[in-house]
Amino acid sequence: QVQLVESGGGLVQAGGSLRLSCAASGSILSTFGINTMGWYRQAPDKQRELVASITKGGITNYADSVKGRFTISRDNAKNTVYLQMNSLKPEDTAVYYCNAGLRGYPYWGQGTQVTVSS
Repeated sequence: QVQLVESGGGLVQAGGSLRLSCAASGSILSTFGINTMGWYRQAPDKQRELVASITKGGITNYADSVKGRFTISRDNAKNTVYLQMNSLKPEDTAVYYCNAGLRGYPYWGQGTQVTVSS
């Protein structure tokens, strides 16, 4: 099994920045590496959507709504993925979930709340 623990959410004013972190742990990681890691978000009454993802080799993918404002990165040695969020907007308010793919199975974190006030 893999456990994902997120941190870094909170309340920020529009135009501000936050950095999310997600650390993966589990004995299986000593044998198998995590493939793609990513961040999803879910706002009230909306479906969960992909924010950004990054492969083990560093190839990134972003939702159009966050391009140029958010940056995803990862530290493979620490099994940790980060999301630097700049120029935050009220519409970025959501619960942000970390995701990691391992042997074709998706693992999810518990979510961290990000609230952007106008």
